[in-house]
Amino acid sequence: MKVLVVNAGSSSLKYQLFDTSTSEVLAKGICERIGIDGVIDHKLPSGKRYKEEIPMPDHAVATEIVIRCLTDKEHGCISDMREIEAVGHRIVHGGTYFSESVIANEESLEKLRNCIEFAPLHTPAHIMGIEGCMKAMPGVPQVLVFDTAFHQTMPDYAYTYALPYEMCEKYNIRRFGAHGTSHRFVAGEMCRILGRTENTKIVTCHIGNGSSISAVKDGKCIDTSMGMTPLAGLMMGTRCGDIDPAIVTYVMNKTGKTPDEMSEFMNKECGFLGLSGISSDSRDIEAAILKGDQRAFLTANTLAYQVKKYIGAYAAAMDGLDAIVFTAGMGENNPELRERVCRDMHYLGIEIDKERNAKATHQPNIVELSTPTSKVKVYLIPTNEELMIAKDTEALVRGTL
Repeated sequence: MKVLVVNAGSSSLKYQLFDTSTSEVLAKGICERIGIDGVIDHKLPSGKRYKEEIPMPDHAVATEIVIRCLTDKEHGCISDMREIEAVGHRIVHGGTYFSESVIANEESLEKLRNCIEFAPLHTPAHIMGIEGCMKAMPGVPQVLVFDTAFHQTMPDYAYTYALPYEMCEKYNIRRFGAHGTSHRFVAGEMCRILGRTENTKIVTCHIGNGSSISAVKDGKCIDTSMGMTPLAGLMMGTRCGDIDPAIVTYVMNKTGKTPDEMSEFMNKECGFLGLSGISSDSRDIEAAILKGDQRAFLTANTLAYQVKKYIGAYAAAMDGLDAIVFTAGMGENNPELRERVCRDMHYLGIEIDKERNAKATHQPNIVELSTPTSKVKVYLIPTNEELMIAKDTEALVRGTL
């Protein structure tokens, strides 16, 4: 089945066209500056690239332009739009409404609108992308795949906050998590490597500019580091992660920040950027460490320590540990981070091959990082959220999900 995977932003539309029978990417690209002037950057696996500035007043027109590129005789990959049998949409937050992928229809879109308050920057854009594809591709099934869905299997004691219970119920205050499509993909790959899903205990570490860690037992998420919003958990590129809640009111009183300004501060001025004073990019942090910058060293060690604590906590929560998976930008391409995290983890029997770990960067393959004697497997598994969305879309449309 040929499935178009869409990730819509407020003024952008990323896309990949998959042949799910082979998992091959036939084409991919991005439409940017939608509603302003518009530009499409379209790429084929052969390396051929097509880029054009073209008016895109809305997401429906952007979708029409994508279809035009996909079917173009020179830089396309299909002969007719009718070859696209379904569209899968990446959705950041499904609230309490969605525990699995669903077909887009009037009912599911109404529920999605009720989730806007949980991801106000993302969800309106997702809806524009869905409606744009529906308009440009009438009759083609549209599927919604949620980043939060994988975490809906958490037990109540893992997702509940210690606030008045009635308040949690009334305002849907709970741990939702994020990056679920990525965690689900790499956990599934790790289960395949282990040769089983039942009786598996895996910690998946999605470490990038945004980061989260999940405890996956028997193929299902039982806990995750991000909370009601993606601000919680580990420190990230510009996000502070978990802090003492009293710090929020303390800083507001000291600086005069409003609630909205404080939210902006914690989301965009903290994390690697705030602590290092250098950058939100781990590559800049690592370069500064080589020059002897102590704040860069503190930043890198703080992140590694936090990841290590989550691994230990989740091993306790699952009563054991079979494997650790590193994925996403930093997880896949920062050997120093992986080595810092796995250092001095002898109590769990974790040993990594330092030479193999050092070489494992900027490559598309699954790499075992642990030594043959390590009691816990440690793997680098490149994430592929788009393929997961395509597979979910195919399964739902075929009625097998």
